[in-house]
Amino acid sequence: MSRSLVLLFAGASGIALASAAMAQTEQPVTVLDPIVLTATTDIQTAAEGYVASYAQISTKSDTPLAEQQQSVSVVTNEQIRNQGAENLGQALSYTSGVLSQPFGADPRFNNPTFRGFSAESAQYVNGLRQFRYFGALSYETYGMQQIEVLRGPSSSLYGSGSPAGVINQLQKRAQSGNFGETGIGYDSNDSAQLFFDVNREVSDTLSWRLTGIGRDESTQIDDLTNKRGYLAGAIRWNPDDATTIDFLASYTKDSPLSPTGVPAALALNPDVDHDYLRELYTGQKNWDDSDRELWNLGVEVSHELDNGWKLSQGFRYESLDWEYKSTFANGVLDNNPNVISRGSSHQIENSDTVSLDTRLSGEVTTGQATHQILVGLDALKYQADESSHFGTASDLDLRNPDYFGAYPEFSGEPSAGSITFKQVGLYVQDEIAYNNWRGSFGLRYDWVKQTGEQYGNPAEFKDNEVTGRAGLAYVFANGVTPYISYATSYDPQTGLDINDEMLDPTKGKQWELGVKYQPTAFNGLITASVYDLRRTNAKFAIPDTTPTRYQQIGEVKSRGLELEATAEIASGWNLRAAYSYNKTEQVAPDGDPSNGKAAPNAPKHLASIWLDRDFGNGLRVGGGLRHLGSRFTDTANTQEIDSVTLVDLGASYTRGNIETSLNISNLTDEVYVASCGFSYCSYGEGRTVAAKVSYKW
Repeated sequence: MSRSLVLLFAGASGIALASAAMAQTEQPVTVLDPIVLTATTDIQTAAEGYVASYAQISTKSDTPLAEQQQSVSVVTNEQIRNQGAENLGQALSYTSGVLSQPFGADPRFNNPTFRGFSAESAQYVNGLRQFRYFGALSYETYGMQQIEVLRGPSSSLYGSGSPAGVINQLQKRAQSGNFGETGIGYDSNDSAQLFFDVNREVSDTLSWRLTGIGRDESTQIDDLTNKRGYLAGAIRWNPDDATTIDFLASYTKDSPLSPTGVPAALALNPDVDHDYLRELYTGQKNWDDSDRELWNLGVEVSHELDNGWKLSQGFRYESLDWEYKSTFANGVLDNNPNVISRGSSHQIENSDTVSLDTRLSGEVTTGQATHQILVGLDALKYQADESSHFGTASDLDLRNPDYFGAYPEFSGEPSAGSITFKQVGLYVQDEIAYNNWRGSFGLRYDWVKQTGEQYGNPAEFKDNEVTGRAGLAYVFANGVTPYISYATSYDPQTGLDINDEMLDPTKGKQWELGVKYQPTAFNGLITASVYDLRRTNAKFAIPDTTPTRYQQIGEVKSRGLELEATAEIASGWNLRAAYSYNKTEQVAPDGDPSNGKAAPNAPKHLASIWLDRDFGNGLRVGGGLRHLGSRFTDTANTQEIDSVTLVDLGASYTRGNIETSLNISNLTDEVYVASCGFSYCSYGEGRTVAAKVSYKW
């Protein structure tokens, strides 16, 4: 571990220990009567502060985070606001083990990596999977109540997905009471926004909420823009004391342009002007275009039965229509490094997703043990039509760039695909409490089927899969809870082997050993875990096969340590600190260049600390450090991206109903490469100053 990382995490630990000591020695101490709080997995109210006690995604039950035998992080709405986060990547930038923006600023997608694996198939909205083969869409973060990260294989509750775990974005619900805000924002990239969030209680049984934001986004690359509008409505109806029904609907209309990138020969060359390259646009203004619409309609129902059991159901329909044209850098000419060769693409995508999850939960007592039983049935249907056409664009001379050249040249017909994916899963979970012991056991059986084709190849499979999870913990009176767990997952694969047989699903399995500490002196949760995660049946392309054929004799190993502390360490003080060590290894066929190498975009070291102080007079000031470790860009580890440490600041002042805020990300304006892949590299965002003014009531 580098010296800077040791100092960074030592500082976080020192602050936490000092605050704990102060809290324990403060006099006098007043002992209050116990207060019993009851929460539900419907997450009916948003967590206040930085410390959340419950998460929708972890067990689909009311078990507190401190007693769960798995690693879970929650980013609350208050943390999102204080740090000025405006997308999923920014919101997760202080979360342990998460490389939140591995591809730099990309207004099209969210694709963090954690525990060495991509979150492409690990993203959920309101507890239901956001199914998509081409990268998870960028949902509007202003419309979210909180964001949850569940680490490790999770198929026992959710079916097919990434072995890394689950990232769940929870949309804002209607609340009891009346409140609202409206405001404007502007940043140093010339991005502007107008936003509002209004909640009204019509009666004791009915309330509604309307949330909206309009953005004209820009990045450090002037021509990488996105004009975006988001409108969401929520209704909560309580027809009786035992029933809660939430209606959730949202519409997003935007035009996210594709990053154009810089060839690796330039971006990884220490002798070139990286300040210039960071802001270089390599696209074509008379071709690049994007038009995207996303509809989301959901219903959540919770009903307490007369026998003490509860029936819950979540439903969501999602519709996507997207057409975009892009130009991207391919490389530099061999005889002239000032000239960039470019490619072009024209892609159209239409998809519909229907998700349904029905659960029955209740308590059973056997002797001195209590069992929280959960039985569920969920179903998902994803239908997509996609067309991709790749061509060539004219070369770009960096000394005299022409962004209005001839239209790209395309040959042949577009590569079209049409697939239908169906999944039905039956699952059961038993969470056991026996004195101070806590145990959990989950089992699931899935029926999975896909029909259709992609890129001219059959994309069909039919599988039945059994997955499970088991955990054991002991809750000490001082708030310390050690635990151990084992979990499995699977993820279907599209492709054919050398015998033209469909590929088997990849499998995930993980052992995790950890400890959680919930202090009594202050509100907080401190966690530490070590894990051994394996992904088997990894597919590797067989050379010189047309169309491409694969063999599944590979494995990806991911082992590591994760530390995280979230605490309100004293009156007005909030702390979020994290460190993770992750070692990955690819086990590939003999002769494959990736054999024995680290997985791409999987840094060994990630560390962060954010400290925030509310002075109680309307002034709040916060700041943080983020360290992103070095990492490889490809499976063969031929290119490595240097590590970087970034500084962020945030402050706000509230007087009466007016709140003003200022956030500065990458304060020292570090110039760094965020990723290299496909045919180009992308730079991380430079210093950005963002200001907002809002009126609250």
